[in-house]
Amino acid sequence: MTKAEVIAEIAQKTGVDKTDVASTVEAFFKVVKNSIVEGENVYVRGFGSFIVKKRARKVARIISKNTAIVIDEHYIPAFKPAKTFVEKVKSSNKVKKKEK
Repeated sequence: MTKAEVIAEIAQKTGVDKTDVASTVEAFFKVVKNSIVEGENVYVRGFGSFIVKKRARKVARIISKNTAIVIDEHYIPAFKPAKTFVEKVKSSNKVKKKEK
């Protein structure tokens, strides 16, 4: 599902104009991005948390050149779903499970 499809579905379910929904969705993403950049986590009860994860310093290898490089510690954005959200997805019959 794309962002445009999400906006269209929210507009259809709420009866709010698509342009208003689009500006609200864009504002939400902007707040989340700015908060993560500032190092602040965003918690949405029942949905999950947008968090900043710290990656440790490590040595990696470039196989084609057979050399080692050092990757300094850095921070990355991550999403951690809420337990209720995870349980809802697990119990859904609509989610297609991959067979081995």
